[in-house]
Amino acid sequence: MTRDARAFWLRSPGEGEIRPVTLPEPGPDEVLVRTLYSGISRGTETLVFRGGVPANQYAAMRAPFQEGDFPGPVKYGYLNVGVVEEGPSALAGRTVFCLYPHQTGYVVPATAVVPVPDGVSAARAVLAGTVETAVNALWDAAPLVGDRITVVGAGMVGCCVAAVLARFPGTRIELVDADPAREETAGALGVDFALPEDAAGNRDLVVHASATSAGLARSLELLAREGEVIELSWYGDREVTLRLGESFHSGRLAIRASQVGTVSPARRARRTFADRLALALDLLHDPVFDVLITGESRFERLPETLARLAEGTLPALCHIITYRDAT
Repeated sequence: MTRDARAFWLRSPGEGEIRPVTLPEPGPDEVLVRTLYSGISRGTETLVFRGGVPANQYAAMRAPFQEGDFPGPVKYGYLNVGVVEEGPSALAGRTVFCLYPHQTGYVVPATAVVPVPDGVSAARAVLAGTVETAVNALWDAAPLVGDRITVVGAGMVGCCVAAVLARFPGTRIELVDADPAREETAGALGVDFALPEDAAGNRDLVVHASATSAGLARSLELLAREGEVIELSWYGDREVTLRLGESFHSGRLAIRASQVGTVSPARRARRTFADRLALALDLLHDPVFDVLITGESRFERLPETLARLAEGTLPALCHIITYRDAT
């Protein structure tokens, strides 16, 4: 593989560009990876694209291989699948997942990549980071057999949560979204669907992933007494308004944040980040996740693609970027 590569950078909020990169010679414990696909984590990456990361969260929001700083110039992203061109014999030639930004090739420590299991396509594997978020959320939520569970927000994260929950025995899962077109996605995932006004109430658990005040408010309304909302939304610099009168106190309701940057306290003593990611990749053996890949664009068009996603003119769940022959 050539040592010349190209990377996507956010030059300033709302303005992306492709920059040349010269890759270093990999050391004995490093790998040289040629990218096949990367995925756009729509909620977080469009927020970064528009410059919506609060200044007091710059450090917390850093991606593992980020370069530059918010609000820009910054190289950001974390859903990357490629082939190991050079590295230890156990990894050479393997398709791997890495929490790396959008770049045609890169050199990282061998410990930073995880082999994609046989039977999981490279394109589907870009979802590993989002399924990992779902795994962590459900470690936090600890659903029980027979629970009535609602997922509010049928975006990339919410759909991954619903897909994993569909495997739980005896549970009744409903996916709620304001877009009626998401009913088809819910059906493919094997869960029920409802518009917000038609959603079932008296729920034991609600996972909120719509990133809207209205979605969070509706999540609370759907809970049974002493039920809990697991909040997965990242609002960035947007204010959230919520009415906590009515049944919030009398019903002893709870809102708890879940964030993938740390392993859930429920499993922290027994699971590592690598364990969690390996579990996410194993779950991706299920081809049902392919329904979440709703479009693709060439790497060269990434500045335009992210701009369209950020402004809402390109609807998508997971939009993937293809790199074949991109140098």
